[in-house]
Amino acid sequence: MKRRQIIKGLMFTPVALALALAGCGKEAPTEVKPAAEMVAPAGAGTVGPAEKPDLKFGFIKLTDMAPLAVAYEKRFFEDEGLYVTLEAQANWKVLLDRVIDGQLDGAHMLAGQPLGATIGFGTKADIITAFSMDLNGNAITVSNAVWDAMKKHVPMGADGKPIHPIKADYLKPVVDDFKKAGKPFKMGMVFPVSTHNYELRYWLAAGGIHPGYYAPDKGDTSGQIKADALLSVTPPPQMPSTMEAGTINGYCVGEPWNQQAVFKGIGVPVITDYEIWKNNPEKVFGVSKAWAEKYPNTHIRVVKAMIRAAKWLDENNNANRPEAVKILSKPNYVGADEAVIANSMTGTFEYEKGDKRAVPDFNVFFRHNATYPYYSDAVWYLSQMRRWGQISEAKPDSWYSDMAKQVYRPDIYAQAAKALIAEGKMKATDFPDFATETGYKPPQTEFIDNITFDGSKPNAYLEQFKIGLKGSAKP
Repeated sequence: MKRRQIIKGLMFTPVALALALAGCGKEAPTEVKPAAEMVAPAGAGTVGPAEKPDLKFGFIKLTDMAPLAVAYEKRFFEDEGLYVTLEAQANWKVLLDRVIDGQLDGAHMLAGQPLGATIGFGTKADIITAFSMDLNGNAITVSNAVWDAMKKHVPMGADGKPIHPIKADYLKPVVDDFKKAGKPFKMGMVFPVSTHNYELRYWLAAGGIHPGYYAPDKGDTSGQIKADALLSVTPPPQMPSTMEAGTINGYCVGEPWNQQAVFKGIGVPVITDYEIWKNNPEKVFGVSKAWAEKYPNTHIRVVKAMIRAAKWLDENNNANRPEAVKILSKPNYVGADEAVIANSMTGTFEYEKGDKRAVPDFNVFFRHNATYPYYSDAVWYLSQMRRWGQISEAKPDSWYSDMAKQVYRPDIYAQAAKALIAEGKMKATDFPDFATETGYKPPQTEFIDNITFDGSKPNAYLEQFKIGLKGSAKP
């Protein structure tokens, strides 16, 4: 029996309640509403009842789907009068297509996915996001053979262990040897508009390795034009086995699939995305624009539940993470061993076998305003789409801003946050100052190549790179 049926079975209907109260000599109320449908007094923080209470959300089996699992398991969705089914999807394309055609009400998405869909790279559709699901959470792993060849170029500390961060500069001689031998150097990433694709490209290019261009206007969406390293799509759970089979030499993916390579003894994670771009946005919760306009209260309530879940995941210095690991290890969520998931979810990360280091912010779900959908985050993704040719032509800075505001929706997020504050479930200090927040972070400097990103000046940002398109350049 579904949880909703059980709950309904325990509730009095208005008629039954009236009869029960009459039998006790009490006056029956004229109407009884479920708690989640009781509208708060007029004013800030008021959210009407959900227009669509029965929902189905999709996700990919990665640890950063945690806010969805926690919102379900901790009944935060039910607190909002929402009865949710969570369903794992085969890959990111299937997930997006099912949101577009209405089979899914919303989904755990790659941060670049709503942007890619809206600008028409791949499937064209109007997708929006009002909730950022997490920061960081990815890594780049190479095969044992590549690591053995790469390691001799990596600086070592006094303890005999590699000095981090490990740059792609140390991979370049290996890639050069592959080219001399006439062999392609292949790496996997999860989707053309994924954070993983852009992080892997960023890291490679910073080390002088060209990751290739896209040319959609010429019908070439391989992303391998002029490439030193050939990047291709591999679904996350298949990354370790694909590398073990020798089809790829390494990959960029979210957890637990980097740690899985360590546990299986088939590869070495060389760098986390935290070391490539500190506190980078990773996944978002996406819905179609039409769905959001049809069910505005439902959407706000979904965001409310997920904000609470994200807070739970990070509160008390990650004290709830061991419980979160148990939840995520269930086969209907991530389905990996608890030990594998815990390796990164509890504030550590294992690189080479036995080289486990403290990385407390490897997975961030709430702190650092992780859940807020910043326009500047959207602009960074758009800048990388232009850098690698997914956006074929030069665009003015105003275009980047306009597109960011079309897709990323902090206005909806603010409604959800203000409702939680009004209900006493959260504090104003848990969120940005909505009265002054512009949606643009201050210029960010913590990238592996020390290049500064100012979200208000994307074209000036692109001009700083030695490898990548800029101005009116084409592949």
